[in-house]
Amino acid sequence: MIGVIATLKVAEGKNAEFEAIFTALGAQVRANEPGCLAYQLTKSRTDGQVYKVLELYKDQDALTAHGQTEYFKAAGPKMGPCMAGRPEIELLDGV
Repeated sequence: MIGVIATLKVAEGKNAEFEAIFTALGAQVRANEPGCLAYQLTKSRTDGQVYKVLELYKDQDALTAHGQTEYFKAAGPKMGPCMAGRPEIELLDGV
């Protein structure tokens, strides 16, 4: 099992737009990726501009497939104008 925590900083005033884009992406991930066991956007309680995506994949093939989907590739350019910096990605191995 592989976990991913993606930390995303969103620009001031872009929260609603970012959340709408991510909600659409999440729906596609859940509908089309059986190897993705969890894909949840969360928002910091202490900094309203910081979001974390909690992801869990059954194996490396499922994680690789996620990054190769057309909807994932299309989401990046849509989210770009909403971001206040580069995402930080942490990969985790299940124990």
